Amino acid sequence: MAVLTALTRSRGQHCLKRSKPSIFPQNFPSHNSRFQTLGTLILEPSLSESVNLTVSPTPIPVNLDRPEAKNAIGNDMLRGLRHAFEAIDRDSSAHVVMISSSVPKVLCVGADLKERKKMTASEVHSYVNYLRSTFSLNRVQELQVHTIAVIEGAALGGGLEMAVSCDLRICGEDALLGLPETGLAIIPGAGGTQRLPRLIGKSRAKELIFTGRRIGGRDAMTMGLVNYCVPAGEAHPKALEIAREINQKGPIAIRIAKRAITEGLERVFGFGYRRRVL
Repeated sequence: MAVLTALTRSRGQHCLKRSKPSIFPQNFPSHNSRFQTLGTLILEPSLSESVNLTVSPTPIPVNLDRPEAKNAIGNDMLRGLRHAFEAIDRDSSAHVVMISSSVPKVLCVGADLKERKKMTASEVHSYVNYLRSTFSLNRVQELQVHTIAVIEGAALGGGLEMAVSCDLRICGEDALLGLPETGLAIIPGAGGTQRLPRLIGKSRAKELIFTGRRIGGRDAMTMGLVNYCVPAGEAHPKALEIAREINQKGPIAIRIAKRAITEGLERVFGFGYRRRVL
């Protein structure tokens, strides 16, 4: 059974297990689940062996760990990601989350197409909706904590969509980023068509999506897709540096600023502007 390991400042290690839920649960349990937060301690039942939530003094790492599939997002990983984000969002001591990979040279190659081929049309529809909602307004993008995607190697398809749903992106020079879905006669289904134009502009977003072209880390930084491009292997230390800098600021002010920026982009200018006085 999959176990989500929660590590604390102490040397102790705590593991809990839970029976496997349905493929696409509508809601995860809250008051009925055994959830505990004590400063930097989170104890939460696991839903995935592909996602490791290491809870330590912030920033909190969420590591993708499915080496046999290059971190392709299947049902198990998707449940694990959603569960991890919800657990973190309920912990008032969490301020910054770093999404990274335990697999060398890859963050995530996107949806698990082999698993998807075995789904019925109804299951595919449910999977896409579940993936979209995980990266969209009610999950990653709307987390109260601040999210940093650490990209070493490939971030393709849903992997890149997960990265662009984060607040910041740090990549190595060997990064490979792209949305290749149109080559499969489909379109990016987890927010890429909406977020990419907001990051790099409509024209460049259309070019990348229409052609399915993959770009390197330096090109990604030039066009504004990532915040920093550093030498290969140094993305994680750079992300830690930025996370610690954020942690030194007032947490309430940072959370309100994030919300004002996000809502200002999604709605009219005045709505986001009013957030500054709340």
